[in-house]
Order: sequence, then structure tokens, then C-alpha cells
Amino acid sequence: MDLVERYLHAVRFWLPRGQQDDVAAELGDDIRSQIEEQEGKLGRNLTELEVASLLKERGRPMIVAGRYRPQEYLIGPALFPAYRFVIIIVALCYLIPWILTWWGLVIFDHNYHADFGRTFGPLWGTFWVTTFIALGIVTLVFAILERVDSGKSFLRNWDPRSLPAARDPNRIPRLNSTIELGVNLVFAVWWVTDMWSLTVLNRGGMRITFAPVWKDFLWAFLLLAVANIALAAINLIRPYWTTARACAQLALTIGGAIAFCAVVKASVLAEIIVPNLAPSRAAHIVSTINNDAAKSFPLVVFACAIIVALSGVGRLVRLRMSRKRLIQSAIA
Repeated sequence: MDLVERYLHAVRFWLPRGQQDDVAAELGDDIRSQIEEQEGKLGRNLTELEVASLLKERGRPMIVAGRYRPQEYLIGPALFPAYRFVIIIVALCYLIPWILTWWGLVIFDHNYHADFGRTFGPLWGTFWVTTFIALGIVTLVFAILERVDSGKSFLRNWDPRSLPAARDPNRIPRLNSTIELGVNLVFAVWWVTDMWSLTVLNRGGMRITFAPVWKDFLWAFLLLAVANIALAAINLIRPYWTTARACAQLALTIGGAIAFCAVVKASVLAEIIVPNLAPSRAAHIVSTINNDAAKSFPLVVFACAIIVALSGVGRLVRLRMSRKRLIQSAIA
């Protein structure tokens, strides 16, 4: 029985002082009863190896002791969903801008690019230190809430009448359609009046001229704006997403993304004239702007892909799932 005593002693170590004697006595009686039952079946005493196998089935002393302890959490199940949500928001709001900023430095900052090895280390270290501090502060706040308000009074004291109205994901808010209609109208007017020329700025001796390829983009963006105006007007009158309109919105989003990516890649800037600026220096600025824009092409494609996936594809998926649920409820 020396093995049993050693096992009970190990279990006692992981128990609160006030529970050690009671739990050890209860657990010891249970283990000895099990050993006696096995010995009765076998008609002999258990060997040390058989006793060890029996104790192994019960589990490590720390795990067994945990079954007798009250459940303890750094952040309990009541607060954990909110904690996880805040962690995701903090991570997204910090990590994505940081990565985009770093990518922009690599692409556009020639000094950073030339001495990448020396500048990357400190920046990477700062990133992780700030990440751990941000996530650590969120964890600390929720851990304090878990212990300060152990009764969770703020979770119990609430009024059902304060809940937000149930929102139909397929309904299009008329305010959104109105804003979209107004923005596209303003854009179309500005596009035709101020951008409908290869010379987009000619004032005070300063002139900025675009390449002839700009004419193609003028028509492309104008057609997209007119199509968006028509779709916004339809959505304003009939404020519910249908598969046809969701597909049309997806097509317009993809079209706009393609056109914007093409502008970035096309080197549309042809000439810059500024008083007291040497032509060679102006030509160098034009070349630098076009080259930097072309280098940002992968980043722009990535950003446009995310926008298309979240807005267009995501809407179609939600529309399909809601219709599926509607059909299933009707069948049931």
C-alpha cells in the first residue's frame, strides 16, 4: 500500500489546505475498495505493477486533485466570448495596419529597402512588444472584471427592452442607398467636369498631364459610376437584396477593382511642370511616382481582393444561406 500512500500524498499537494484531509480520506477509501475488489476476483494480493496500473487509470495526481477543486478561470465562460471578440478586434485593428505599413515601407522607402537587414530587426521587435502589450492589457482588464464582479451583476442587470431590433440581413437600409446614390452622382459630375481631360491641373504655372491611356479609364470609371447610380436607385425603391442585384453589385465591385488596379499599373502620369523646377528633376519625379505605383500593384490587388470577398461574395453567401433557412423553415 506504500504506492497508494505516495499517490494520496501527491494528490494532497495540489489541493487547498482545508480540503486535503477530507479529500485524501475519501479518495483513499475509494482506491482501497477498488484494490480489495480486484484482489477478491483474483484470489490474491495485487502486485505493485497492478496497483500502479490501477492508479494510472485514475489519472495524474494534479488532474485528480483538479476534480475536487472549485473551477477557477483567468477569464470565465461568461466573459470569454466578449474577451475573444475584443482580442480579434484589437488584433485586426493593429496587425493589419502594421503589416500594410511595413509592406509600404519595403516598397516605397528606398532607404528602408536598401538597408533592410538593419531596419527590419528593430521594427520586428517593436511589433511583437507592442502586440504583447496590447493583448496583455485586454487580458488583464477582463481578468480584473472576472474577479472584481464575481457575481457578474452587470450581466444579470439588463433590460430586454434595450435589445436592438432584429435586422434582416437581406434588407438594404435606405440611408445606405441614399448615400451611395449621392456619392456616385457627385463623383460622376466631378469626373466629367474636372477630370475629363489629359491635363488634370493647370493653375498658377503648375500643370499635371496624364498619358493618352487615361481616356480609357475616364470612360471605364464613368460607366461604373452610372451603373452604381442605377443600382442604388433600384435599391432605394425596392430595398431588398435579390440574387440578380447581388450579382450585379459583385460585378460592379470586381469591375471597379480591376479598373483601379489597371490605373496603378498603367503609368498614367505623363508630365509635371512646376515653376522653378528643372525639367530633368520633374521627369525624375514622374518616373518615381509611376514606378512606386507599379510596385504597389500586389498590395492593391490584395486589398481589392479582400474588398470583393467581404462585400460582394460575402453578400451572395449570406443571401443563399438565408434563403436556405427560409426554405427549411417552410418545409418544417
